[in-house]
Amino acid sequence: MNEIRYIGYSAVHPKDFVFDVPGGHDCWLLLLTHTPALFFVDGTLREYPAKSAILFAPHHKIYYRACAEHYENDWIRFESDETYVSTLPVQGVPFSLPDPEYCHNLFQLLTWEHTMPSANSERCIDQLLRVLFTKLFEACSRKPSAPHSHDLLLLRKEIYNNPQYNWTVPIMAKKLHMSAGYLQVLYKKIFETSCMEDVIDGRIRMAKDQLLYTDKPVAEIAEQCGYSNVEHFCRQFKKTAGISPSAFRKSANTTQANSVSL
Repeated sequence: MNEIRYIGYSAVHPKDFVFDVPGGHDCWLLLLTHTPALFFVDGTLREYPAKSAILFAPHHKIYYRACAEHYENDWIRFESDETYVSTLPVQGVPFSLPDPEYCHNLFQLLTWEHTMPSANSERCIDQLLRVLFTKLFEACSRKPSAPHSHDLLLLRKEIYNNPQYNWTVPIMAKKLHMSAGYLQVLYKKIFETSCMEDVIDGRIRMAKDQLLYTDKPVAEIAEQCGYSNVEHFCRQFKKTAGISPSAFRKSANTTQANSVSL
């Protein structure tokens, strides 16, 4: 069972902000920082970077303060008897988030469910908290982040969301303000595939969707998926999918027809 007491996101505080509760709260406190901050950890005041999370257990000393022109965070104070909360491997110490935007979006949804309750809000809040803590558990358990890992993750999201763009390694490198060679080495190290392989995978996935759910000609689909040459598209599709675009569409239509007849 979970019960949210207070929750907010993108809360902004001035540069002299200090939060000091020596005896802690009588409930859980979870923070996601958007700016650097100083936290009291193991008897020492230390600076931790933006895009960090920290979970304070009930009655755990809490002290943190701004260390820049302002301090911004998402936060939630809540009661919980769920093991996915109490067994989080890292508590009382900030840890980096590989995908802070994802967690921030979950905080927004939790805030909306809490402030505008409905008949299903309790169930929604529980599910959202489970997803959030699953992400936090992954962040606790992962190896230290490689340089630029967050920027590369954002780039990968943009590639998958817009595979039709005219992606090239130099264009990607320019977006991240690094050399093309360094980008390719880091990308391969973090994602175990190349950035251009991700572009191709995204384009072929989009093409499959278009072939399955539209009647557009193959040439039009090729253009919409970022290919200026339909022959090149067909070769790349066959190399990835094992069959030509036309054969893929025909096979899918045959399968659907058989399912309907059954």
